[in-house]
Amino acid sequence: MKFTESLAIHGLSASIGSVGNAYDNALAESIIGLFKTWVVKRHGPFTTLTEVEFALMEWCDWYNKTRLHSHLDYLSPAEYESTYYAQQPPRRPALI
Repeated sequence: MKFTESLAIHGLSASIGSVGNAYDNALAESIIGLFKTWVVKRHGPFTTLTEVEFALMEWCDWYNKTRLHSHLDYLSPAEYESTYYAQQPPRRPALI
């Protein structure tokens, strides 16, 4: 209760829901669903935990760095980020 009150005082909304709330863990569940669809169903069944761990690491690396993303003009997240920062003016160091 105090956590919720503290958020309200600062004009913030909780990113977590209550039991039975449709938004509770929605992002995590969406990512888990993608992993199951793209990796487990296509490359499984896995026989050891190590196989699952390596598959997860490879998929996360691909998902976060190299997959082409429609909202990024079909660039990878890494390419989009590099392009973005290359277009920014140089930042001056903070004065001490």
